Amino acid sequence: MTYRALDSHTVVDYLRSVEALDGVLERDSPLVAKEVGDGNLNLVFIVENPKNPKQSVVLKQALPYLRVAGESWPLTRERMRFESQALIKHNELAPGLAPQVYVYDDAMSLVVMENLSHLEVMRRPLVARKRFPHFADHISTFMARSLFFTSDLYLTGVAKKTLQAQFINPHLCEIQEKFVFTNPFMPSPENHWNPNVDDMVQAVRGNGALKIGLAEMKAKYMTCAQALIHSDLHTGSIMADADETKVIDPEFGFFGPMGFDVGAVLENLVLNYLSHFAHTPDPDVRADYQGYLLDLVRDCWNQFAQKFEALWIEHPDGDLMPASFWAYPGGAEAFAEFRARYMAELFRDTVGFGGSKMLRRMMGIVSVWDITSIADLEKRAIAERYAIRIGTRWVLERAQMRTIEDMISVVTEEVTNT
Repeated sequence: MTYRALDSHTVVDYLRSVEALDGVLERDSPLVAKEVGDGNLNLVFIVENPKNPKQSVVLKQALPYLRVAGESWPLTRERMRFESQALIKHNELAPGLAPQVYVYDDAMSLVVMENLSHLEVMRRPLVARKRFPHFADHISTFMARSLFFTSDLYLTGVAKKTLQAQFINPHLCEIQEKFVFTNPFMPSPENHWNPNVDDMVQAVRGNGALKIGLAEMKAKYMTCAQALIHSDLHTGSIMADADETKVIDPEFGFFGPMGFDVGAVLENLVLNYLSHFAHTPDPDVRADYQGYLLDLVRDCWNQFAQKFEALWIEHPDGDLMPASFWAYPGGAEAFAEFRARYMAELFRDTVGFGGSKMLRRMMGIVSVWDITSIADLEKRAIAERYAIRIGTRWVLERAQMRTIEDMISVVTEEVTNT
């Protein structure tokens, strides 16, 4: 089939032609479609059978350009292959924590998957101060399993490199390399920011130590192929309710540094924390919910680290250093020390990547709705100034950070002392 971009009418005709959806949709029924995509890259449709609301799917199709930038920024449609592969792998490694894939059509650059409309993308409910009692458990499980089981800690060298070859994703990596680590911190036409923080934006651009730190984090992003990372794992790529959590939109997936995913989750929770200085005027209500968010930050890291290391101890035969390498008197202690050093480095990466991503959200092409939804620019600037200071310190001080309490202390110090 020749590629063509679908619309809310032609998507129904397309789905009726797909035999693989038998049992998922009654293809002869009067299916109804609506385009719901508000992302930066793709078309997204929800298609339902009005006679049987349980029969519904999501169809996601790649456009041949970056949607947020328009046709002036061409982009390969192959990203839909990466997303489909990643979703299938995530379902294999972390069952129940990603949407089920029904169809992947390479020629049409689209995937048909489980409809998660009963869940909410986390950003808005977090602004509305909703609580997710299982989120820390679910997201830490997802990260621990998806990262560990695609790393050299578990796989043979051949198996890992064979899998890595399926996720060579240069065009979307280039987007992250430019829009996360480089362009926000120098003049670039797509950048935008609140004029009330212009002084801080210019200070960031002229901070040599900070820019060295950002360059170091970019170098690690480009060269450290530790595991299959989602590479866009923020609260806009997670859907949840009180009982379920699903990770979506892994089209940026490639083999990169684990801390990029973990740092993205923690950074987005902190950005939501900062947004409540405007969204929640009542100081007691605000303090209570901000305390909950910092508890989530703490629990996400602690549970991730515990689960990741437990998997390593349970499966110690990856090619990085198999169990037989440590089979000598004193080897168990040396193995424990190696794990501790590895986890300490992963934590420092988490801090540095979290800081880099927090900064770019304040002065690059893409911000976060938690903060851009603050209509009053003066009030919005309060959150943004905190974010710039916190992000700067996370990047500059990452080498000295040992525990999640160190990371959280930077947040509380900045909002208390300024």
